Amino acid sequence: MEIATLDAPGSVWFDRFEARIHAFGPVRSTYGYAPGLRPWLRERARDFDAIIVNGLWQYHGLATWLEARPAGVPYYVFTHGMLDPWFKRRYPLKHLKKWLYWPWAEYRVLRDASAVLFTCEGERRLASRSFWLYRARERVVGYGIEPPGGDPEAERAAFLAKFPALAGRRLLLYLGRIHPKKGADLLIGAFAAIAHSDPSVDLVMAGPGDPRWTAGLRAKAERSGLAGRIAWTGMLSGELKWGAFRCAEAFVLPSHQENFGIAVVEAMASGVPVLISNQVNIWREIDAARAGLVAADDADGARSLLETWTKLAPVERAAMGQRAIDCFRSHFNINSVASRLREILSERRTVPASA
Repeated sequence: MEIATLDAPGSVWFDRFEARIHAFGPVRSTYGYAPGLRPWLRERARDFDAIIVNGLWQYHGLATWLEARPAGVPYYVFTHGMLDPWFKRRYPLKHLKKWLYWPWAEYRVLRDASAVLFTCEGERRLASRSFWLYRARERVVGYGIEPPGGDPEAERAAFLAKFPALAGRRLLLYLGRIHPKKGADLLIGAFAAIAHSDPSVDLVMAGPGDPRWTAGLRAKAERSGLAGRIAWTGMLSGELKWGAFRCAEAFVLPSHQENFGIAVVEAMASGVPVLISNQVNIWREIDAARAGLVAADDADGARSLLETWTKLAPVERAAMGQRAIDCFRSHFNINSVASRLREILSERRTVPASA
């Protein structure tokens, strides 16, 4: 495997991979035009069994379509949620700009791909709703992570050593970017609605965010008398991140749009039930496995998630935690995903010579 990227040589993430990396940046715009990419593809495309394009709306997809198609090399496109109609509703001006690009570029990239790959069934269902001109050979390949490999007790101890005030408390965990899209404001409001009826529960807000918006959330919590019941940890990584999962009773994400939700999967891999909105695209798999609770992405939905959870008996919460692990193993273990991707690539469907 080799990796071609629009990033600049020496970018910090390169050390994560053993594969040979070809860096065609730096680029000067978000579109990522890199003049060296097409000549490299023209020369090298036939050296590969297949090419995988990660993401839409940048030059690498168009360059692959222009060079892989005439070379007869099959290519595959991971959309990574970039066709979700939420963006159309939330950013109408950006959507109009994408429409100008869509018919002569991105539509053709998807139309002529050997397969367009989706991380879950929910993402696949939504993909055709953003643009009326849409053709693709859709395949759900999945997505996931490796099972956590650390020592649970050591990770739990590390987290509580960093945040000793949380020891002995029942913890609801939000872990991710603190952003309006993810419904963090809904969660603060929902916690305010249930906190006084159950004084044993605290909320952990873990993640980076816009300082002004986060300050507004903290002020809202203070007005509700919850300043001492919400821990704002900032971004957590490594042992501290996994320790937060190990200490949590449930993971909460009332997001307005979530293509997949890696943190949701990390929680289930840790045996933590997930309380999510029905705008997290993997909610169907979670609901079917009874690995958590699902509700609408509004104030009533967020409140119902917390109210229902706090009323469950301990034995019911424990059973849901075990089902969360089972759901992870069945759907989101990266080894299973890799096998599925390998099956799709082995089908060896060539690129059609479309106009």
